[in-house]
Amino acid sequence: MSVTPRAKSVTEMVKRHTVDINGVLVGGGAAVVVQSMTNTDTVDIDATANQIAELATAGSELVRITVNSSEAAAAVPFIKERLEIKNISVPLVGDFHFNGHRLLAEHPACAEALDKYRINPGNVGRGAKKDSQFCDMVEIACRYNKPVRIGVNWGSLDQSLLAKLLDDNSQLKNPKELAEIMQDAVIQSALDSAVLAESVGLASDRIVLSCKTSQVQDLITIYRRLAVQSQYALHLGLTEAGLGSKGIVASTAALSILLQEGIGDTIRISLTPEPGGSRTTEVQVAQEILQTMGIRAFTPMVIACPGCGRTKSSYFQQLAEDIQSYLREQMPVWRDKHPGVETMNVAVMGCVVNGPGESKHANIGISLPGTGERPVAPVYIDGEKNVTLKGERIAEEFQDIIADYVVRNYS
Repeated sequence: MSVTPRAKSVTEMVKRHTVDINGVLVGGGAAVVVQSMTNTDTVDIDATANQIAELATAGSELVRITVNSSEAAAAVPFIKERLEIKNISVPLVGDFHFNGHRLLAEHPACAEALDKYRINPGNVGRGAKKDSQFCDMVEIACRYNKPVRIGVNWGSLDQSLLAKLLDDNSQLKNPKELAEIMQDAVIQSALDSAVLAESVGLASDRIVLSCKTSQVQDLITIYRRLAVQSQYALHLGLTEAGLGSKGIVASTAALSILLQEGIGDTIRISLTPEPGGSRTTEVQVAQEILQTMGIRAFTPMVIACPGCGRTKSSYFQQLAEDIQSYLREQMPVWRDKHPGVETMNVAVMGCVVNGPGESKHANIGISLPGTGERPVAPVYIDGEKNVTLKGERIAEEFQDIIADYVVRNYS
């Protein structure tokens, strides 16, 4: 698959600082990084380590965990040990709110084990304590040489800053709309906090900014403004995106526009999981956004038609699903043994209308017989017809052809 460069924009004139998060580079022209977050109780060491391992295996390159209590902070080094036993080296980000200054000070092993801290300036304290507690956390980050994400969220915005901006706005001859004031407050909170962090000693290349909202248009506007006002690396995400297709569509709509404009160095898709559903769905969606846009490649892509009255839809739909699952299951092994395999395209088509042509465009393609057509399925490899499959084992034989192609073409 060819990689399409992102559109040139004014934001690309502002070079981002490169942040090194224990070997994962963010910003400065590095590849856009996929991030996720656990939803286990961090105190439960085994459950948290297992979910981190699951997310990392799925392709999450940074994993954030909640650190909200003394017990959770005490558990972090043991979670790190469990991951080392599993040979999982994904960087861990500690998510702190309200009491992070105390937890980091009281649990130096936690402060050292984490690879990055996430600090929400709206939740570090009130009044005179706000700046001092924020600075306490930044000083600890400097002591242990940890990068920091200053993560502003409009659901927990600094109310004193918002009140000031509203008061100032009321004095204007042409007052701004409330939505614009909220955008101003989110951006100013992030930038002011970054300046404060630097004044304490945190280098600019140890800072990542995020300004999250749950509204698509607000997020786009905020990040467009933020991108031209600073050189900090930027983390993208639509907060509280929602359930199922709504959350996927909303996140895709917002992030795709920004990514195409060259804005964004890490991304997270904040999906509400279905009861009992896998947390890895948000990793898969993030990867698919980047891959379908041609920004990065993570796993071989399955191209499949939607089906129509010509197709025995249950069969070809099942084959498409089985092949996609097979490719994803193989990627943890293929990723190391067969570099480049993530760019492979596989077509599973349902009938002769577009099937042969689409199959020829893919690295490997199969054109299944539609309703009433001859029960044969030609397979195309690199544009040439290779074999015709028949009978009850079409799925298994096609899977074997894919496996053989990978071994022969990706050393």
